[in-house]
Amino acid sequence: MEIGAYSFGDTQRGPDGSSRSTAEAIKNLFDAIVLADRVGLDYFGVGEHHTASMPASSPGALIAAAAAATTQIKLGSAASIIGTDDPVRVFQQFATADAISGGGRIEITAGRGSSVETFPLFGFDLNDYDELYAQKLDLLLTLNNSRAENVTWSGTVRPPIPNLAVVPRPVNGSLPIWIATGGSAPSSARAGRLGLPISYGIIGGQPHRFAPLANLYRQSAQQAGHTGNNIKVSVATFGLVAPTKQEAIDRLYPGWVNLNLEMGKLRGWPAPQRRDFLAQVDAPNAYYVGDPDDVAERIVDLHRHLGHMRHFLQGDHGGLPQEHLLESVTLLATEVKPRVARLLAAK
Repeated sequence: MEIGAYSFGDTQRGPDGSSRSTAEAIKNLFDAIVLADRVGLDYFGVGEHHTASMPASSPGALIAAAAAATTQIKLGSAASIIGTDDPVRVFQQFATADAISGGGRIEITAGRGSSVETFPLFGFDLNDYDELYAQKLDLLLTLNNSRAENVTWSGTVRPPIPNLAVVPRPVNGSLPIWIATGGSAPSSARAGRLGLPISYGIIGGQPHRFAPLANLYRQSAQQAGHTGNNIKVSVATFGLVAPTKQEAIDRLYPGWVNLNLEMGKLRGWPAPQRRDFLAQVDAPNAYYVGDPDDVAERIVDLHRHLGHMRHFLQGDHGGLPQEHLLESVTLLATEVKPRVARLLAAK
């Protein structure tokens, strides 16, 4: 089981509650990735958002920088919003990061996106959501599967590529490409049919309810003739690790309130209530917030339902102090990871 973390960037707040700079947020995220590599975390994902509170708008750029400053950790997007980006540029950015890393540590996770701010920002129509994603995913896979530098592709959502060079090529010929989904049955079936690994983003409720989706994914892969190491499941959840569960709860809650107040203004959500937060922090619910024993036991319990091979947590949202993120990353690597390994071995 690989253990990791992910982030969309997190803009911290000053003593008066005002937002600090987004540049500081990016530097904090970079520092967290470097620490994650040093302490032995398996994976760090950088998600794409374009808001002042979550400013990691260019995962490829940040991952390339991190690739130069790390030696062991796998790095990936979590996720790249492929429908409103240019797959050629996404591929080139991640292939560049792969070259910098020495090869074998860089991944792309292709997602539709749970937020819609990218559509007006890049001049796309939200009504084209499905078609943009389907065609651009096809282009990304065409680029990745090409055995040559020159690529030919045509579609309706961008100009065709008539036998043109797309460089650099990844060190090992291609990059791992994952499909991201928040719980869609069609997306699970699509990933299986394509023979691609799938990453489930679980942000609420009971994670074991995703078991039928994971089964659908594996059945779809089998029916399409896909077997082997590429058929795998990862899970991304909210979560924070601290020396005690109460410390973890107390650290995460203020940021959770800030995040839900912000999202409530955008989406018409009701004001966040502490009881709603507390309902999610204990098994079998979706916030992996606790001490190392608690978090490890819950990851292993979910593995019993989903059979996933990677679990990674996001704890830095709503202005979480950087020292709490760094401690959580350290505990994930040095305390949760070995506990998960021991528990799985005992089974």
